[in-house]
Amino acid sequence: MTILLDDDDLDRLPAMEMALAAMEEAFLERDQGRLVSPPRFHVPFDTLGNLVFTVGGNLGSNPLAGFRVYNTFHGRADAQLTAIWSAGDGELQGIVVGSRLGQIRTGAIGGVAIRHMSPPSAKVMGIIGSGPQARMQLEAAASVRALEHVRVFSRSEQGRKTFADEMSRALGLRVEATDSAHAAVDGADIVVCATSSPSPVIDAQWLKPGVHVNTLGPKTVDQHELGSDVAERADVIATDSCEQAGSYHAPFFLSGSSSEGRLVELAAIISGKIAVRPSGAETTLFCSVGLAGTEVLLASRLLTAAQAC
Repeated sequence: MTILLDDDDLDRLPAMEMALAAMEEAFLERDQGRLVSPPRFHVPFDTLGNLVFTVGGNLGSNPLAGFRVYNTFHGRADAQLTAIWSAGDGELQGIVVGSRLGQIRTGAIGGVAIRHMSPPSAKVMGIIGSGPQARMQLEAAASVRALEHVRVFSRSEQGRKTFADEMSRALGLRVEATDSAHAAVDGADIVVCATSSPSPVIDAQWLKPGVHVNTLGPKTVDQHELGSDVAERADVIATDSCEQAGSYHAPFFLSGSSSEGRLVELAAIISGKIAVRPSGAETTLFCSVGLAGTEVLLASRLLTAAQAC
C-alpha cells in the first residue's frame, strides 16, 4: 500500500533528528560515489513560471530513487510533491506532499555543515532572517551544538520578535530579537543568513575571527545575500554540490572572484578528506545550494517511521 504523508504528519515525527542522520549518510554516500544527485532542472511555462525538479537517490544494498517537484507559479514554492521508489524492485514506497520536507532537509544540511565546520565549543549564534528556513536552521544547529544565546534580526520587527518568542519556547534557549543585523552577528560563533535579499545583509568586518557562516539565500552574481568580502575572510568555503552551484541561471556569486577556485564539497569534509580547523581558529563558510537525492533518502526514512506508528 502506498503511503501518503503531508506537513501535519511530518510535524508528528522526530523529523529533524531523522533528517540529520539521513544527511550524514547522504554525504558519505556522495563522497563514495553512491549518491545519485544531478543538478535540479526547470521546465518553463512561458510567463507563468516553472516546474522545478530535483531527481536522485542512492545505490547500494537498498537503493532508492525518486524526485521532488515544486512550482514557481505566482512566485510560489510551497506546493511540493516528493515520490520515492525502491530502485531494486520498482515499488512505490510513498509520496510526501507539502513544503515541510524541503525545509527540514535544507535545515538538516545546514546542521550537518555546522556540526563539521563550526567551532565545537560554539555557544552564540546570530541569525539573519525569521522565516521557516531560519527556524529549521536554528533547530538543526541546536541539535548539534550546545547553544546558550541566539540573536535574530529580520526586516520585520514583529517577525523577529515572534521568532524569538516561539523558538525560545520550542528549544528552551535564550533567543533575542535585535534591532540590526550587526547586533545579531557581532561576536557570534555561528552565523546563519536565511533571507531572500538580493544584496548583502552583513559585512565581513562584523564577524569575529573563527566564525562559521551558513548562507541559504540568493547566491548568483546579480543577487546574493552575502558579499565576496565574507568569502575572502573564510579559510574554507564549502557547498553541498559544486555541480548545482555551477548550474544556476546566472553565474555563482563567487564567479570571477579570488575565492572562486576555493570551493570544496561538504562531503569531502564529512569524510575527513579535507581538514577544516587544523589550528582551531579558521573562519569557515558553507553555501547551501540544494543537493539532489537527499530529500529522497529523508522521505524514505519518514515514510518508514510513519508506517511503524
